[in-house]
Amino acid sequence: MYIYDQYDQTIVDERVTQFREQTRRYLAGELADTEFLPLRLQNGLYIQRFAPMLRVAIPYGMASSKQLRKLAEIARKYDKGYVHFSTRQNVQYNWPQLEQVPDILAELATVQMHAIQTSGNCIRNTTTDQFAGVAADEIVDPRPYCEIIRQWSTFHPEFAFLPRKFKIAVNAAKQDRAAALVHDIGLYLVKNEAGEIGFKVIVGGGLGRTPLIGTVIREFLPEQHLLSYLDAVLRVYNRYGRRDNKYKARIKILVKALGTELFSQKVEAEWEHIKDGATTLTQQEINRVTSHFSVPAYEALPATSQQLAQQLADDPNFNHWYQQNVNAHKVPGYSIVTFSLKPTGVAPGDVTDKQLEAAADLADQYSFGEARVSHQQNLVLADVKQNDLYPLWQAAIQHGFATPNIGLLTDIICCPGGDFCALANAKSIPIAEAIQSRFDDLDYLHDIGELDLNISGCMNACGHHHVGHIGILGVDKKGEEFYQVQVGGNAGSDASLGKILGPSFAKEDVPNVIAKLLTVYVSQRTPEERFIDTYRRIGIKPFKEQVYAKAH
Repeated sequence: MYIYDQYDQTIVDERVTQFREQTRRYLAGELADTEFLPLRLQNGLYIQRFAPMLRVAIPYGMASSKQLRKLAEIARKYDKGYVHFSTRQNVQYNWPQLEQVPDILAELATVQMHAIQTSGNCIRNTTTDQFAGVAADEIVDPRPYCEIIRQWSTFHPEFAFLPRKFKIAVNAAKQDRAAALVHDIGLYLVKNEAGEIGFKVIVGGGLGRTPLIGTVIREFLPEQHLLSYLDAVLRVYNRYGRRDNKYKARIKILVKALGTELFSQKVEAEWEHIKDGATTLTQQEINRVTSHFSVPAYEALPATSQQLAQQLADDPNFNHWYQQNVNAHKVPGYSIVTFSLKPTGVAPGDVTDKQLEAAADLADQYSFGEARVSHQQNLVLADVKQNDLYPLWQAAIQHGFATPNIGLLTDIICCPGGDFCALANAKSIPIAEAIQSRFDDLDYLHDIGELDLNISGCMNACGHHHVGHIGILGVDKKGEEFYQVQVGGNAGSDASLGKILGPSFAKEDVPNVIAKLLTVYVSQRTPEERFIDTYRRIGIKPFKEQVYAKAH
């Protein structure tokens, strides 16, 4: 993973010193709320329903065991003993004291972490596939390009105050695990007929009040022009994006208003002026950044393990976990393991300080001292020997990481909702817990198969409900919490937006609604179909009729 040089460390240390003084002045009454607002947002600090919330950057989801231990220490010392992982591969503290935030940032800086540009109208944390660098279906490792984008975008003076927040995702695998099509900019790493590496550029995706799937504005961008082309896109957005209405300020609204063709023309015209300028990437620079992502000291192992095969045959519980939580690795003899942070009764994405320390220990023991945060709010150990899977599973059980539900109904993406967020119309966490409790039969979950269920507490869609196979949105009806249900969304390379079933439901009815949707799926599916496949074949009508059918 990327290691700071002295330049990086100096920038982060100086930012801590600046914010410490800004916080002192605010608490002393020398800065008004309106003056402090942009300063705290630049440092990842929100004011939530009951307390501040500090969002810490985890660039492209990678964290060392040392960093996990520091996150645990901070949770114990300054918070309530746990953290929350978000869909942007970041980590959030929900209960810090404002006067202690500079101390938290100073501690983070000791392990090369920060909260810079995790909020505000700027370029946020660039995300990618949690399996980047080890995925068997990967064209090329996207992490060096994510790091290049991070270095380019951090403190970029031209893009510090954009019309609205801006999110970039990079995907290099056949399966899009980064939800790139619903980002402001999605980048697909591709190779042309000559075998040269480049990018398919997708612009104007996003969720929230106006969900849209991004559109391709360039089929192949040579890798050396990555930053100059991003400059061109951002300049067009900065120039023409609306600033009079925050609900119409995202780049997706601009692309829709201008049309893809005209927007693309403006980007190309801007790019012509800068394409061969100072931001052109040299092979030397690409190699320099790539060198930070060196291949671990893998052992030469057989592609298959007789020991593992016997363990899978002898222990059906281990086999269930293996089928759901283990993925193929591009290096023979190794596997990718996902720790589920979604056991029944735990808020999705939450992990305690003790669990973080356990994850750090397991990363040191089994995965070269590194872990990943996934878009689905889970943790990943990316480099586990096949012969280590059984003892790792046993350890994962002890620490609450071994629920075999990755990709299943109870692997719910969920925002913090009304329990924390001042913007939320309704609570999200209790709905997730109710669904997990109702569908806690693992045999049933495995029979249902792959199903993405996403929950958001408001239209800002932090829980990505629009692209869940089943999406749930909290709404307010005359002061009461209700929930709108959508079906048919998908976040992959064939991304789609869910359609609303109809009138919303009271919170106690939501698990029954999910059960009715599953009844339709089970009765209508063919043997090879997932939920999303059946929905696309039969449409919304059968689901709607079942859910709203009157009892006789």
